Amino acid sequence: MFIGRKQELAFLEDKYTAPGGQLVVLYGRRRVGKTAMLQHFCANKPHVFYSCREISDKKQLADYSERILQAGIPAAQYLDVFPDWEKALSAVLELPATGAKKLLVIDEFPYMCKGNASIPSILQILWDEKLKDQNVMIILCGSAMSFIEKKLLSEKNPLYGRATGVYKMKELPFDDAIKFFPNYSDEDKMLAYAVLGGIPHYLRQFEPSLSLSENIIKHVLTKGCALYSEVEFLIRQELREPALYNTIVEAVALGNTKLNDIYTKTGLEKAKISVYLRNLMELEILEREFSVTSSTKEQATSTRGLYRITDNFFRFWFHFVFPHLSDLETGDAAGVFEHVVHPQLNHFTSPVFEIVCREYLRKLNRKNALGFRAAKLGRWWGKLGGTQTEVDVVAIDAVSKHYVLGECKFRNAPMDTGDLDALKAKAGFVKQGAAVQYALFSKSGFSEGLATVAEQGEGLRLFSLSDIVVP
Repeated sequence: MFIGRKQELAFLEDKYTAPGGQLVVLYGRRRVGKTAMLQHFCANKPHVFYSCREISDKKQLADYSERILQAGIPAAQYLDVFPDWEKALSAVLELPATGAKKLLVIDEFPYMCKGNASIPSILQILWDEKLKDQNVMIILCGSAMSFIEKKLLSEKNPLYGRATGVYKMKELPFDDAIKFFPNYSDEDKMLAYAVLGGIPHYLRQFEPSLSLSENIIKHVLTKGCALYSEVEFLIRQELREPALYNTIVEAVALGNTKLNDIYTKTGLEKAKISVYLRNLMELEILEREFSVTSSTKEQATSTRGLYRITDNFFRFWFHFVFPHLSDLETGDAAGVFEHVVHPQLNHFTSPVFEIVCREYLRKLNRKNALGFRAAKLGRWWGKLGGTQTEVDVVAIDAVSKHYVLGECKFRNAPMDTGDLDALKAKAGFVKQGAAVQYALFSKSGFSEGLATVAEQGEGLRLFSLSDIVVP
């Protein structure tokens, strides 16, 4: 069963039915589901789907020729291999015209370019002279994000300005990711998302018939399973100094989110750390987060902001697997889960719950359900009365006259009026005279007293786990 990707598929369908030639670049990090989504898009359309490999240019041309010639083009009567890439790529014009477009997908296109650096130039000339006005659609897909952005799409490169569509695929949002676990409770859906995130390849590893704890033990903590070595494999594949990158990501996973904290924890030079952090952000393993009220000038300062791991599974792996590899290597998966993972899982999930709550508020904003249109939405941190303070969820309109302040609790006790009072005490950063609403998000519900306050219309909204985990 194919899950999600409605927006991506709608984008591709729009290009497929649009007049004239279409050259689409689709890219994103490894495992995000690009190939599966493209296969789903092509399923009921006449097409040629070619997956590049890291092989010699001669072998690549031969394999590509075979796939194109199998589509029944006239050249198949007298050719086994095209003599060059110009003729091979222009053969898209000979494909049978039984659909809205003659459709060609080249998956992992950077591998093709790695074997022959002239291919983007060849394709550019073909596009300008032959293809752009024809009834064709070519999709170039790749996981090497740096290559796509810096070599393929940037100015002064051959294909610059030729693409009629560029789409960067992200991981599945929470609402789609939890569809992989239809039989789980709302709590276990949240926990599973905190462990795996929205990467389809990771989500498919869990068996819906097994409990969450059984899946974590069997498919994450057990040596030899697909997810056990996934993080190490990806880091070794993408980065040249895996040991140093492991050290940095582990430091962030364990709560060292400021640049100086990472420097202190790792002992690496600050200049080097900045380079490594930038590389990790390019791979979308890390991101730099800023307080919702921070200025553009603050965001431009390299030492400002907090670093966080964007990939939930990377965060889980570095938090629970990497520090306990010695025990896991000896087969003690059940022991590590019982004594290490299980006692900390709720606390580990709390930051993910906060992110999901912010996304839920963003969804309400799109539906105009906040009472105003939020222009900024995130979390706030700073000093109030000399004390470092944080507000989990903040929404602000464009002129700072309306605010929503929210608190999120992923704990086994209901929220009560004390939680509301604590949130109100953090409102000191709000612009004077602005209207403030409060929102509380709770895993375990709310006390009667808090429910009464909300019913009295005191500018308070309560959101339970069942509200957020929509079916």
